[in-house]
Amino acid sequence: MLSNVVGFCYAVDMEILVSGSHGFIGSALVASLRASGHRVTRLIRSSRPSGANEAAWDPATGAVDLARLQAIDAVVHLAGASIVSGRWTPRRKSLIRDSRVRGTRTLCEALATLTTPPRALLCASAIGYYGDRGDEVLTEDSPAGAGFLSTVCREWEGASASAAQRGVRVVHLRFGMVLSPAGGALAKMLPPFRLGLGGPLGDGRQYMSWVSLEDLLGAIHHALATEALRGPVNVVSPQPVTNRDFTRALGHVLSRPTLLPAPAPLLRLLLGELADEVLLASTRVMPTRLQATAYAFRHPELEGTLRHLLASAAAQGHA
Repeated sequence: MLSNVVGFCYAVDMEILVSGSHGFIGSALVASLRASGHRVTRLIRSSRPSGANEAAWDPATGAVDLARLQAIDAVVHLAGASIVSGRWTPRRKSLIRDSRVRGTRTLCEALATLTTPPRALLCASAIGYYGDRGDEVLTEDSPAGAGFLSTVCREWEGASASAAQRGVRVVHLRFGMVLSPAGGALAKMLPPFRLGLGGPLGDGRQYMSWVSLEDLLGAIHHALATEALRGPVNVVSPQPVTNRDFTRALGHVLSRPTLLPAPAPLLRLLLGELADEVLLASTRVMPTRLQATAYAFRHPELEGTLRHLLASAAAQGHA
């Protein structure tokens, strides 16, 4: 995949700090940034970084290795606990919120104290900001929705205020569902779909706003280099689809039937609140600001994207 992302480079030879750098998205981002000629420092939760390209932080205590941040040109902040690791118990919800809100506030307050703060801060957020909105077409100007995820996203984005007040250009990257056979939702879907056990979730009419991992990385490179971008930016394909259409497309690409729906009551029984806010919620989101700043999507259409992703994985021996 690195050969594909080198072309995303717009501004070379930047010193970039990345949090959440060992996750599914973060590890791919670090590789793509380095392939594009940037220098990357990983922000890690350790009191003793093991490498020259690492800096330590501890969001729980507010500790950040400021000395390692002095020469940073930009920050991409991805850290946060997974939202799909089982039912949302009160403890799990607290972890999801604190890992995002407290972590972002800790980092941004540290950046604001630097003699020369970074020029740009790209903070991960999510289209969960909009909540369950049915068929409504949503842009970055749409108001926040209701529910736990919407509240978390509002607080998450608000936690960067100290950096913005210091003059840092802050971009809130509202990610949709990221597609890659290497991780995330698609990797979890592939085994049952390959066995012919796939089907729509609930009635399947809910909209899913998705983006290929390659376009997500491209959008990050684009946002790093595009001074006009600040505030919320929807990182999604320009062609959202319903869950039923997504299911049909994946089954078609895999040449498998998709006749086994997962009824909404069963999903709620198994997953509780998570089912309503993640699996059954409808978010029809458009990437208005990416398009307005001339970002060219490599994978705008779903079935072609799925074919590309699975063919690439097969060629690399990861299918």
